Amino acid sequence: MKNGGHGGADDPFEEGGTSLLRQPKAVWATAGASVVAFMGIGLVDPILPSIARGLHATNSQVSLLFTSYFLITAVAMLVTGFVSSRIGGRKTLLAGLALVVVVFAALSGMSGSVGELVGFRAGWGLGNALFVSTALAVIVGAAAGGSSAAILLYESALGLGMACGPLLGAVLGDMKWRYPFFGTAVLMAVGFVSITAFLKEQPKPATKTSLLAPVRALGHGGLATTATAAFFYNYAFFTVLAFTPFVLNMSPYASGGVFFAWGVLLAVFSVLVAPRLQHRFGSLKVLCASLLLLAADLVVLGYGDHTTAVVCTVLAGAFIGLNNTVFTELALGVSDAPRPVASAGYNFVRWFAAAAAPFLAPKIEEWTDIHLPFVVAAVAAVLGAGTVAVRRRALTLGAEEQAPQHATEDGVTAFAR
Repeated sequence: MKNGGHGGADDPFEEGGTSLLRQPKAVWATAGASVVAFMGIGLVDPILPSIARGLHATNSQVSLLFTSYFLITAVAMLVTGFVSSRIGGRKTLLAGLALVVVVFAALSGMSGSVGELVGFRAGWGLGNALFVSTALAVIVGAAAGGSSAAILLYESALGLGMACGPLLGAVLGDMKWRYPFFGTAVLMAVGFVSITAFLKEQPKPATKTSLLAPVRALGHGGLATTATAAFFYNYAFFTVLAFTPFVLNMSPYASGGVFFAWGVLLAVFSVLVAPRLQHRFGSLKVLCASLLLLAADLVVLGYGDHTTAVVCTVLAGAFIGLNNTVFTELALGVSDAPRPVASAGYNFVRWFAAAAAPFLAPKIEEWTDIHLPFVVAAVAAVLGAGTVAVRRRALTLGAEEQAPQHATEDGVTAFAR
C-alpha cells in the first residue's frame, strides 16, 4: 500500500469498488433521512438576523443556537454506540428522528425567548447525534460497493442537506422565522416513515459498546491525530457557517442563495472532486492543501469588501467538501476500533470545535474587530494542516495496517499494493 503522500492506486484510504447509485432501498431511505438531518444544521443560517430581531437578542446570543446544538451533539456521541449496540441501529435511528420531530424541531418554532430556542436546539442536537452517527454506520454496513461507496453516499447526503437547509430556511424564513423549524419537523416525519418502511433491523454487534469505548478508541495514535486535526478544521468550518451570516447581513433570500451555492460546491467537491484528487495526489496531500487553501480563503473573506466576502464564502464550500470526505475516510479507516466506535470518538472531539466557533467568533468581534474572528479561524485551519503533516506517518501506517480488516468487514477483497 502507498503512503499518504503519493497518488495513484496505492492510497490506503481508498478501499473496495464504488457502486454509488446501485444501492438497496434501505440505504436510500437512510440517506434520504440523512439529507433532512443535515438540513437542520444550516437551516438557521439565513434567518439568524431575523431570529435576533424577532426575539430581541444579540448576535452572540443567537449564535448559541449552534453552540448548544453541537455541544450536546458532542457529548451525545459517547451515548450513541452504547444505545445502538443494545436496541439496534434501526430503533436508534427512529429514536433520533422522533426526538427531533416530535419534541424539539416543533418546539423550537414555538419558542418565546432566545433562551427557550437555545434549549430546544440542544435537545435537537441529542436527537441528531443519535441519528447521524448511526446513519453512517448503517449506510456503511448495508451499502453495495464497500466503504468507499458508502462514504461518498453519506457525503452526498451531507452536501445536499447543507445546500438545501439554507434554501429552505430562506424560503420559509422570509415569511416568518418560525416556519423553517416547522418545515423541518414535517420533513423529519417523512424520514421517520421511510426508515420504518424500508429499513430492516440490523444485526446487533456481538459485544455491547460501553459508554467509554469511544474515548478508549482515541488512544490509537492515528485516530487521535485525525480527531485533533478535525477539531481545528471544524473551528474554521463553523466560523464560516455560523458567523458569516452576521457579516454579510443580507436578506434571508440573499443569504440563503449564498449558502445554497456554498452547499452545492461542498457537495460537488466532496463527492466528485475529492476521490479524483485523492487518487492522483494521495489523501494526506489533498487534506493538507485544502486546509491551507481554506485558511487563505478565510483571511481574504475577513478583510475583503462585501462582494469579496460573498465569493469567499461560496468558495469555502469547495475546500470544506474536500476536507469532509478525507476526514471521514480517515476516521473510519485509520484505527482498529469498530467503525461506529471510531466514528463516535472522532465526532466527540470535533464537535466541540463546532460548538466553540459560533460562541467565540462573535465574542472575538466584540472584543476586537470584525476581521479577527476570520484570522483565528484561518490559524485553526493551519494548525489542522500542521497536525496532519507532523503526524503523517501515524496516519499512513494506521490506514495500511487496518485496510485488510476493514475490507473484510465491507465484504470486498483486500489485496496488497
